[in-house]
Amino acid sequence: MGKFKALQVSEIEKGKFITNIAERDITELPDNDVLIKVSYSSLNYKDALSASGNRGVTKKYPHTPGIDAAGYVVKSKDNNFNDGDKVLVTGYDLGMNTSGGFGEYISVPSKWVVPLPANMTLRESMMYGTAGFTAALSLIKLQEHDIFPDNGEIVITGASGGVGTLAVAILSKSGYQVVAVTGKTEAHSLLLKIGATRIVDQKEVDDSSGKPLLGAKWAGAIDTVGGNMLATVLKSIKQNGFVASCGNAASFELNTTVFPFILRGITLSGIDSAECPHDLRLKAWSKLANQWKINYLDDIAVECSIYDLEKHIINMLNGKSKGRILVTH
Repeated sequence: MGKFKALQVSEIEKGKFITNIAERDITELPDNDVLIKVSYSSLNYKDALSASGNRGVTKKYPHTPGIDAAGYVVKSKDNNFNDGDKVLVTGYDLGMNTSGGFGEYISVPSKWVVPLPANMTLRESMMYGTAGFTAALSLIKLQEHDIFPDNGEIVITGASGGVGTLAVAILSKSGYQVVAVTGKTEAHSLLLKIGATRIVDQKEVDDSSGKPLLGAKWAGAIDTVGGNMLATVLKSIKQNGFVASCGNAASFELNTTVFPFILRGITLSGIDSAECPHDLRLKAWSKLANQWKINYLDDIAVECSIYDLEKHIINMLNGKSKGRILVTH
């Protein structure tokens, strides 16, 4: 158990980063409560940023990214976990400044660890990963604000990405009419297969008129892209509607007015999957394993090993990634 393989990102000269498969030692991991043998991880945009040397995500290199991990407990200082327990970890500092799921082992605080829900495999948990978890948190928030299928259509931006694809599938499974927004025509067939009611080109949700309000179209929204598309969505939500903001693939900036909020009474809520309270984590994962479990995970996810991960990282940084990338060890 002393040595293990990990994808490692190193700075070879100032501002220039490379990835390679390194042999590491267990003793190099932080001395935390729970040591986990990782079976699966997944690739998220934050991982791609870390792998490219983004100091806003990862401060010190060399580093092993991977904000998601699922596997078996090898050793635990916390009596709540025993050797051999199936567990998963998403978010917190994993893969940012704590060695992450692109290595065969991780060592983390016990409060980060979630027991694998019944009716879910380790593989399935990482097909969902942070993306599915974020989609589930968004749906929980929608329902807390009384947005149910009878209220009308829910629009999902960036629908061909990881969060967007899983949000389409989960909401469709829950009976919602889902409008999927994407600029990728090659993603249309998959989005329709997993339950999108209809598909809208992203150009139609990118208003440049300067109007503070547009025609009210949708009961709610899950926005994964930010920027002007989120501003357009806010102007297009029905009375007392709800918008979950959970990404900034297009832009972290938001130029809007107060009118959607004070004239239509809409709510804009941020979705924080990284520091989500433990009780809410358990609720979301239980939902994904049971009522919201979807039948199309194998259609949504592409499987690769850490040895083939670099090309997927490049695709994600260039906006060419679709669905989920499941990482195997």
